[in-house]
Amino acid sequence: MPRRWIIRPLAESDLESAATWYEHQRTGLGLRFLDALDQLFERVRATPLQFPLVSANVRRALLQTFPYAVYFRVMDDAVVVLAVVHLRRRPGPL
Repeated sequence: MPRRWIIRPLAESDLESAATWYEHQRTGLGLRFLDALDQLFERVRATPLQFPLVSANVRRALLQTFPYAVYFRVMDDAVVVLAVVHLRRRPGPL
């Protein structure tokens, strides 16, 4: 039985903000970001344990064409996306 797929609200907000920012930079770039993210999500759904542990029970998957990482937790019945994080930006308010 496949695991449920859960995206936490903060992660959803992260990815929506990033897509909006990219779309404002160049028309269509936000959609390319979301497509790349969807492809990565499919890989995570299919084989979540292929991605490295970065802390206790938290794994990281990297986007290939954008400087973002997806942090997630694998549970018996679900994969929970915790955050979608820009890897070159300092955390905190802009």
